[in-house]
Amino acid sequence: MDIDLIEEAEFFVKNRLGNDTTGHDWFHIDRVRKLALHIAKEEQKGHVPTIELAALLHDIPDRKLNKSEVDGWRVLNEWFLHSKIEKQTIDEITAIIDSISYSKGQSRLPSIEAKIVQDADRLDAIGAIGIARTFAYGGSVGNPIHHPDLDTNEAKQSTIQHFYDKLLKIADQLHTNTAKELAKKRNQYMQEFLQQFYIEWDVQI
Repeated sequence: MDIDLIEEAEFFVKNRLGNDTTGHDWFHIDRVRKLALHIAKEEQKGHVPTIELAALLHDIPDRKLNKSEVDGWRVLNEWFLHSKIEKQTIDEITAIIDSISYSKGQSRLPSIEAKIVQDADRLDAIGAIGIARTFAYGGSVGNPIHHPDLDTNEAKQSTIQHFYDKLLKIADQLHTNTAKELAKKRNQYMQEFLQQFYIEWDVQI
């Protein structure tokens, strides 16, 4: 794949997400790209150019970052129309992005490329960087840091509750051996963070 396509995708994503403050900024995208390429290399699986482009573009249609998911896909599809990416590759990237969202909960992904990109995206949701991103997003949507009495069925939950609803489950949901190994240290760090958080929350001196 022409390196110019990668550079065009980088430029497009930086313009769309460069000012994001929810934890879905360009730096997140770049980390996911790097993680995905690392996983592909270690596993020796997947079509690397497709993996890289999907990693770069995966958050463009995210409903959290657009007026709606439909609007997000419209933006991405318009970019595809003006790009030089072959239709088959566009279809593959679209299938990857459409399938990897945590909220959609798809356990059977369409390709090894999708598994690699999803693993990379989920790795960036845990560990020290995941903690930072979680509180950034929680603050952006008005969630409290922690509320011991908040019903877990409430629409607006605390950011700490999000660790139990999602983040601590991620390590067991990864596909590749490489990602599973990388997740061990990150998962342990989150558990240690939560232990210290409750000590300080309760002012245990």
